[in-house]
Amino acid sequence: MSTQTISKRIENLGVLLLTFFMSALAFAQETTAPAVDITTTSTTTTTEEWYTNPIYWVIGALIFIVIIAIVARGNSNKD
Repeated sequence: MSTQTISKRIENLGVLLLTFFMSALAFAQETTAPAVDITTTSTTTTTEEWYTNPIYWVIGALIFIVIIAIVARGNSNKD
């Protein structure tokens, strides 16, 4: 066997083992329901960041388009 064939087989074995262990880890992550029902209540407060509001994105895009239009028109000097 050539070294290229051996190298390819080792690579295939490595991919196989990596796939096997990743799937085993994925199955190990599954949890079962607890034997006792525990009811908890919690309150969460969420704050909206300014960049998650679509109004700011629209206004920013319009300003960007206006700036590009001004720069593009500024280069056309008529004699």
